[in-house]
Order: sequence, then structure tokens, then C-alpha cells
Amino acid sequence: MNTPRQRFLELNSVSLTLSLGGFSADILHWGFIANEWWRNYLHVHSFFEICYAFAGRGTFKICNEVYEVKAGDVFVAKPDEPHEIIADKKDPLEIYFWSYTLLPPAKRQTGSGDIDTLLRAFLETKRRVQHDMIQMERTLELLTDEIVKREVGYSQVVRGLVTKLLLDTARAVTNVHVPFVQVSRSAGDAAAHLMMRYLQDNYDRPVSVPDVAAQVHLSERHARRLFLEATGTTMKQFLTALRLDVAKQRLLSEDISVSEIAFEVGFNDVRHFSTTFRSVVGMTPSEFRDKGGTTFL
Repeated sequence: MNTPRQRFLELNSVSLTLSLGGFSADILHWGFIANEWWRNYLHVHSFFEICYAFAGRGTFKICNEVYEVKAGDVFVAKPDEPHEIIADKKDPLEIYFWSYTLLPPAKRQTGSGDIDTLLRAFLETKRRVQHDMIQMERTLELLTDEIVKREVGYSQVVRGLVTKLLLDTARAVTNVHVPFVQVSRSAGDAAAHLMMRYLQDNYDRPVSVPDVAAQVHLSERHARRLFLEATGTTMKQFLTALRLDVAKQRLLSEDISVSEIAFEVGFNDVRHFSTTFRSVVGMTPSEFRDKGGTTFL
């Protein structure tokens, strides 16, 4: 019976092609070696082969260089690089390994993204081993868990984890450091967005400025100012426009009366609704309905 680790091999039943920035990767094979002495002798591949050691010790020979590897290490063989792995006889190396192709974009574009920068560095680096990558084992365990259980959405999770695995490999053997650019809203913008969301969620109910301000724990004056700065309009104008937009959609249906629509969009008086609609749209709700929703006939 396969051990839980060996069920990692079930990933071979999934066909995966990934887009990584402008690069494309085809996953070719997943492998596993454990509980024995082994040696794979000098050979080359036309693809990338990545090994992660989870136990034991061994020697990784590549391009006339020799590396001692142990549990927690990741080591990389690129296309056409002669290499071999020899497990220690007393403490045999136990590994996960996987292989894939990695094709760069057809054209090198100015200002390519961070992932493209990372993967180009990965293609060029001569560094082949990174020690103490024990966090990678958790990704491999999660991959195994997903492919064994095959719960709803497992294929999407597998894609995400494999993407992480490939990027973590590139990160491990390169020295690419992308400046951190914080993409965030100011506290005022965040408060304004919350207020807009509140109005969108509650347009069909009686809403006052104190109600909205309370959602962001601000004074009415401060809430009014932030909302105006962020939207260029007042809360009342925003709410009215929102209600009338919904009313326009509802008026396209002949099955609902104008008075019913007025109440559905938050007006407690049909006359007020009609007056407001006419002042903004240029015609009454009934005229708007008769013209099929157009305002230029």
C-alpha cells in the first residue's frame, strides 16, 4: 500500500499548464524516492527538474560541481545540464521531484512584470542548491492532500499550490528583490468606500447622514467632508442617483406600478418620487416607461 507521501504521485493524473507572468509552464512529471539507497547516474534533460529532500543525505553533481545535500534542501537541474544524484548508503536521501518546461514570452517587453523579472533571473542564475527550504515541504504536503481528497475546487487549489512551488523555487536560487510598493487607500478613502457600500446596500430604506456616519464611527461633519472629497458629490445626491438608476431599470417592466417602484427604491411618497425623477431625468416616470427607457425622443 502506498504511504501518504507516495500518494504525491497521484498528481501525475492532472494535466497542468500554467501562466506565470508572461511565461508558460507545462508540468511534465511528479516523482518520489524513499526508503532505499539509489543513484540515477549522469544524465541530461530537455526540461527543468527540481528535487526537494525531506530526509537523509546525498550528493548532487551537476556541471562538474559537487554539492552535499540533506533534508530541507532544494536543488535544480536545468535543461541540458549534466547531473546525477547519489544517495548516502547509511542515510539514504529521500526526495520529492518534479519536472516542467518553462517558456519565456515571445517578445521581451519593456517594463515587464515582477514575475517575469524573477523567472528571467531564474533562467540565468548559476546557483543550483538552496539549503533549509523546509517551508517547501508544507506546500508539497498540501498538494498531496488536495490530490488525494479531490474535494470541490481541488483543481484550482492544485494550480495555486503548483504556481507557488515554481515561484518559490525561482526565489530560492535567485537574488531578485522587488521593491515593495504598498497599494492601499488612505483612511479617508476607505471610510468613503464603506459609506458608499452602506448606501448601495440600503438605498431601499430610509437613510440619514447620521446613519451613514455611524457606520464609519465619524462625526456627521467629518463623514460629509470625506464623502464629498472621495466622490465629488454629497451623500444625498449619491443616494438619489442610485435610487433613480434602480428605478429606471424597474420602469422597463410593465408589471410594476410607478407607486410600487417608488416605495421599492426608498421613496415614501410617490409624488416626491415623480417630482425628483422629473427634475433629474427630464420626464416623469410614466413618460420614461412609455418611451421604453430612452430620454432623447
